[in-house]
Amino acid sequence: MVRWVMCLLALTCAAPVWAQDAARGTVLFQSHCAVCHGETAQGDGPMADVLSVEVPDLTTLTGTDGFPLLRVIARIDGRDPVLAHGGPMPLFGDWFQGDGPDVALAGPGGQPVLMSQGLADLVAYLMEVQS
Repeated sequence: MVRWVMCLLALTCAAPVWAQDAARGTVLFQSHCAVCHGETAQGDGPMADVLSVEVPDLTTLTGTDGFPLLRVIARIDGRDPVLAHGGPMPLFGDWFQGDGPDVALAGPGGQPVLMSQGLADLVAYLMEVQS
């Protein structure tokens, strides 16, 4: 019995969490992204006019191939730097790498993509606002 409980506990602790919350993502977006991308994510934030490149409308990310999940994750957490910012985007991309356990979103073909909880919440929000 003890071995069974220990095995179950180990599997539970090692498994990624499948929960993302678009409402928490909305709060993160307003705190970290809206200054450039605007309150409605359409690229019209108060800082948009002073940037060296046009700020993208994040409500139109979904194309014929669907939502570009991997590209969005890499842009947010800084693995795919945006040259207009002189480095990683956002400048606080490290924050979205997180300290806690990874959570998972279904990626291309249903393959789970692991990321921090904050990043998963932010991506869930961006997926929700697609036009």
